[in-house]
Amino acid sequence: MANSALLVMDVQRDVVALADDGSGYLPRLRGTIDGARAAGIPVIYVVMGLRPGDPEVSPRSKVMANILRAGMFTEGAPGTEIHDEVAPQQGDVVVTKRRGSAFSGSDLDLVLRARDIDRLVLTGIATSAVVLSTLWHAIDLDFGLTVLADACLDTDPEVHRMLTEKLFPQWADVVTVEDWLKAVAPQ
Repeated sequence: MANSALLVMDVQRDVVALADDGSGYLPRLRGTIDGARAAGIPVIYVVMGLRPGDPEVSPRSKVMANILRAGMFTEGAPGTEIHDEVAPQQGDVVVTKRRGSAFSGSDLDLVLRARDIDRLVLTGIATSAVVLSTLWHAIDLDFGLTVLADACLDTDPEVHRMLTEKLFPQWADVVTVEDWLKAVAPQ
């Protein structure tokens, strides 16, 4: 797992409130983060953040218009903060993105290249949004990819299942948190 980083994407208070299905997602993600740290794998948080006044939002974007109507992701708003159960620690990097992919409008690629990271381990909410968008973007940037299926969450369980069982395995290693933690555990 040398040159890997764990991405924890869009696990923000408002997003968790919409998507958490009571399946133990946050404790499982917390264990994933702790396991990555124990293995010396950097943890990078990615959050969606829009400036007050939304200068980066085009009226032509249906997705962004829906986000604005929902009143989500304004920088500095309490609901935009990373959920307390998985909050960053000193030394963790937090990257702010402006669109679906963790790379869109952010300095994520710069952070990864500066650390010589060439493999990403993807987690986050939602599987059909940030995880899917980031996966596609990372493929084009030639990153190796692992998706932790049970450390991703979606408001539509069937879409999550289809992505993690049928689509993602074509381009990424798709494993469970338990299997990944066994593979990266310090010997």
